[in-house]
Amino acid sequence: MAGSTYGTIFKIMTWGESHGAGIGVVVDGCPAGIPLDREDIQRALDRRKPGQNRYTTQRSEGDLVCILSGVFEGKTTGTPIALEVRNEDQRSKDYSQIAECYRPGHADYSFDAKYGFRDYRGGGRSSGRETIGRVAAGAIAQKLLSMLGIQITAYVKEIGGISAKKIDLEEIERNPLRMPDAEAARMASQLLSERMAGKDSAGGVIECVVTGLPAGIGDPVFEKLDANLAKAMLSIGAVKGFEMGDGFAAAASSGSQNNDSFSVQNGRICKKTNHAGGTLGGISDGSDLVFRAAFKPTPSIASLQETVTRDQEPISLCIHGRHDPVIVPRAVVVVESMAALTIADALLSNMTSRVDRIVTFYESLK
Repeated sequence: MAGSTYGTIFKIMTWGESHGAGIGVVVDGCPAGIPLDREDIQRALDRRKPGQNRYTTQRSEGDLVCILSGVFEGKTTGTPIALEVRNEDQRSKDYSQIAECYRPGHADYSFDAKYGFRDYRGGGRSSGRETIGRVAAGAIAQKLLSMLGIQITAYVKEIGGISAKKIDLEEIERNPLRMPDAEAARMASQLLSERMAGKDSAGGVIECVVTGLPAGIGDPVFEKLDANLAKAMLSIGAVKGFEMGDGFAAAASSGSQNNDSFSVQNGRICKKTNHAGGTLGGISDGSDLVFRAAFKPTPSIASLQETVTRDQEPISLCIHGRHDPVIVPRAVVVVESMAALTIADALLSNMTSRVDRIVTFYESLK
């Protein structure tokens, strides 16, 4: 299977299936000397694990990570870092009813069309559980970024059309929906209760802000920073939309409104506004990176749906098992992780962009 790797220098390969023995990731290209222990990774995994509240699947997984290689005496060694999480609470029998049919909204049909075979137990590689590897690797990338003063913060901006009207970062971890607006979280909770009672689900939008990123990161053509962030976000299974800065709203704007004027503050060039979302020509401009990812409603619902079997027979289907009525709150850390991986890779790739800096570095070693 191709397509399980991401990155150019700071590169990851995720592996494993939802109902296999385990799941994990191999991180290659991580610089040596980064302080790292198991708890750094476990804290991130704890934010995405199931069973946190009534809005998440009740699959009982501790998601305990084991570092198999690449770390010695509390620091990265520069060699590949292998991380593993064992699956402990699989209920494959919950999926026996869909072995020969295609679930609406899932990758069952397209997976079958590509490979002529599929692991129907929870979706196999198409399962949201694959993101364990991304989050584990993202925790390492975040350690690197923190050493450079770069901070990534994501939160749930919207659920089921209910949007946060204010951004209180301290509120994010106070409510189970990880919304930065307590009143919006209350209204969204009520909406989700109604959807759950009706055997239905909801989608939403995650907003992410990256602070401390210097200007000059990214490339102007095919390796644009915003293009790579878009790929990173759209590689997350349920993401169906991506925008930076004003995003789609810019299409209804004018040049005089949308352009960000420059000024000088404290001896540095900066922008007065940030309609662009932190990039110009695919390269970071020193402003905060601001982007949003739109997640579709969870496709696994207990309502009766129409579908067909592999033999093209029409049937009606109710999906049983343990599923999130909304995946957006658990996906906050996934968005942060993919952003961290993208930015860490762009930072390392940028090391060779100017010969004067290469000369300065190697002259210092003489």
